[in-house]
Amino acid sequence: MSINIKGKLVDLSIPKIMGILNINNNSFYDGGKYSSKDQALIQTEKMLNEGATFIDIGASTSKPKSKPITVENEKKILFPILEALIKKFPETFFSIDTFQSEIAERSLEIGASIINDISGGNFDNNMFHIISKYKAPYIMMHMKGNPNKMQNDPIYNNVVIEILNFFSKQTRIAHNYGIKDIIIDPGFGFGKSLKHNYQIIKSLKLFKVINCPILIGISRKSMIYQLIGEGPEEALNGTSILNTFGLTKGTNILRVHDVKEAKECVSLWEYLH
Repeated sequence: MSINIKGKLVDLSIPKIMGILNINNNSFYDGGKYSSKDQALIQTEKMLNEGATFIDIGASTSKPKSKPITVENEKKILFPILEALIKKFPETFFSIDTFQSEIAERSLEIGASIINDISGGNFDNNMFHIISKYKAPYIMMHMKGNPNKMQNDPIYNNVVIEILNFFSKQTRIAHNYGIKDIIIDPGFGFGKSLKHNYQIIKSLKLFKVINCPILIGISRKSMIYQLIGEGPEEALNGTSILNTFGLTKGTNILRVHDVKEAKECVSLWEYLH
């Protein structure tokens, strides 16, 4: 399985690492650590040296109970750093974590490669048009509700079936726009209870029916530390355990804060596989 990024085929049969670069000040784990150009450049170089294939840049937080920043503020935070990153690392595949088509279009014009949309195309009716126009790979995530209220007692009849139905519908719409390179992300922690999250990861193989690469973003999330009684700072070991379990279920991309440890998971999985 592969995706086409600007004419380059990226083979996902061996899972790849997507390093998280939060450049906002309000992330649940590392908010404010990489909000300057210099900090972002240093962290990106570190993640690339540790084995990241993709760098996912987020200028607006989507943690539970958060409210989105304005498009203008997202531009002010994102574009100067993105321009600096692309200038220094022109061959790197940068993914932009946004649900705003205006941000997506300008990012792709600047030189970003991928759009990572937490709404899966539900928040901005123009998003599919922009993705199609630039022939960019599109990460389509499932979220129930919006970040401000998504964790207020989310209810499903069957969480796995409902997410599969969502992807079936949204990928069909995307294909109708001519979008070919779609990556699906079940959205751990986005409108899901602890029980829902573990039902999803246990059932990841079922998501292969969508016939798209699977990305999981579990890194240091509360679904880990709610069970082990720690906070995100102490959740690296749990992250590695669940990432490895995800690999055994067919995950193609691990989206993580800690690239070195995720790369080790892939290397060991590859040797055993």
